[in-house]
Amino acid sequence: MTHTVIKEQSAEYYSGLINEKQAAAFLGYTVRALQNWRVRGGGPMFVRISSRSIRYRRCDLLAWIEERTVVSTSQPSPYLAG
Repeated sequence: MTHTVIKEQSAEYYSGLINEKQAAAFLGYTVRALQNWRVRGGGPMFVRISSRSIRYRRCDLLAWIEERTVVSTSQPSPYLAG
């Protein structure tokens, strides 16, 4: 029998800043996808440290995931413009 271990993380873990490579891995997307979302909109919130330095907070990534979580394919999604 396999058990999944879920570690309780501190508030600092969720509010700490991670780079776009880490954020992409966290979401299971590519860095390029994050870059496209920043230009076009629709992606997770991010922090612009400077013109060439972007960071993400894990809590914002989790919130973005939660906003898109549905229970069935028939459930309407406000993120799919039709």
